[in-house]
Amino acid sequence: MKTSISFLSSNNPPRDLKLLNETDTDFIHLDIMDGKFVKNKTMPFREMKNIYKYTNKRLDVHLMVSEPEKYIENYSTLNTEYITIHLEIIGDINKYIQMIKSYGIKAGIAIKPNTNVRDIVPYLPYIDLILVMSVEPGEGGQEFISGSDDKIREIRKLLEEYNINDVVVSVDGGVNDKTIEYCRDCDIVVSGSYIINSDNFQEKIDTLR
Repeated sequence: MKTSISFLSSNNPPRDLKLLNETDTDFIHLDIMDGKFVKNKTMPFREMKNIYKYTNKRLDVHLMVSEPEKYIENYSTLNTEYITIHLEIIGDINKYIQMIKSYGIKAGIAIKPNTNVRDIVPYLPYIDLILVMSVEPGEGGQEFISGSDDKIREIRKLLEEYNINDVVVSVDGGVNDKTIEYCRDCDIVVSGSYIINSDNFQEKIDTLR
């Protein structure tokens, strides 16, 4: 199981990013919010671009934004492995996927808890990752929504149905040492406050493996 750690709930991002850099987490998860697609807003790119000063981990960028174009262009300049957009945005999803890939970055699609899994089908041949939101996006520290494991299994069946073997499944929201049992069908788990609010990042990451 790979881990992607979010520092959204951090009170001291530089310190916590340095500490995360000393762990064996696979990715740093960047939650990017515009105050439109979700009510909250994160720090602007002019500040976020300095992340390289604190970590050399690959980045897993989650765009919770209404208009991804400028964000895709900006975050493609960082040490980025994945850029994930939301299926629920109003816009040309295929155009955004192709834009992400044009920068040599893997493209993901995120779905909210109430989104129908089969709505992803048209994009399956073009994406590299599916991100299952196990909380409503936009705020850290929420509890894992019951039944999210059913959604993960449904996605696995969908990938099997279409004979797709190279799309990874990730889950984000309320992931901790208890809820990890519902996430075993995933390839990547995203965890935030469970790690960041602890005294030993590596110890907590180990409980998710």
